[in-house]
Amino acid sequence: MKLILKANAKINLILDITGIKKNGYHSLFTVMQSISLGDTVTVEKTAGDDITVSCTVPGVPTDSRNIVYKCADKFFEYAGITNNRGIHIHIEKNTPFCAGMGGGSADGAAVLVALNKIYNTGYSEKILCRIGVKVGADIPFCIVGGTALALDTGAVVASLPDIEGYHIVVVKPEDGVSTKEAYAAVDSLTDMKKPKNNEMLEYLADGDAENALKLCANVFEQALEVPGRVDIKDICNKNGAVAACMTGSGSAVYGIFKEKINAEKCIEELERLFTNVYLCTPEKAGVEIIEVIE
Repeated sequence: MKLILKANAKINLILDITGIKKNGYHSLFTVMQSISLGDTVTVEKTAGDDITVSCTVPGVPTDSRNIVYKCADKFFEYAGITNNRGIHIHIEKNTPFCAGMGGGSADGAAVLVALNKIYNTGYSEKILCRIGVKVGADIPFCIVGGTALALDTGAVVASLPDIEGYHIVVVKPEDGVSTKEAYAAVDSLTDMKKPKNNEMLEYLADGDAENALKLCANVFEQALEVPGRVDIKDICNKNGAVAACMTGSGSAVYGIFKEKINAEKCIEELERLFTNVYLCTPEKAGVEIIEVIE
């Protein structure tokens, strides 16, 4: 059996650090949104017991270091599958790296969804999330997808009413950001300004995206100097964005527009300065099964 899946990237509409746990992990309050930019992941059953990985982008690890490999391994461990576990995973990479867009996590989520179908395990979304969070904090959200609140280390995910009718411009500057260094930088802040978490949540729960999006914020912006970030936000705002914000721990920055013509004008201006510019829309799912080949 072979499955071809779309692994949608994400942006953080709001991202706050609410504490540090005893194990050193950070507790988060974040609302995430799936977007139409994403990788294509193919998962195919093979003979034997080996997990193999390939990718269209050179330099991406294709061994046990890759998130997709780790997700497959954790799936087999949870399911108690020790034989007949041969699969090949191919990633057609479109989501930029080191961008805070959950590209690797989305790929891992797609693998879990695919294996659940290939091995007919019938696991619920909650169980897949339980497996996925052992590999990465963003994987549960990427399984649930759409518009959702994620708490703590990502294990708690609650769906919210879908955001529709908006156009999202995403720019990935040339420089990436190390997640480890980003958290170290934000930990060193002595006077962190807190986002309006509860206000955004209330607006979204009421289906009021217009007011919710005015509150987009990311605490990492207070700690990191990402080259190009200020220019990108200025250009987005000048062209009528309802929100302009960095996603994740960076370095990608997005602008959200109500009118497509404004988003397109923004892209024209941004493309004069940046190479990686994308026009996206909100998506209602994190993983989409494109084709199943028996």
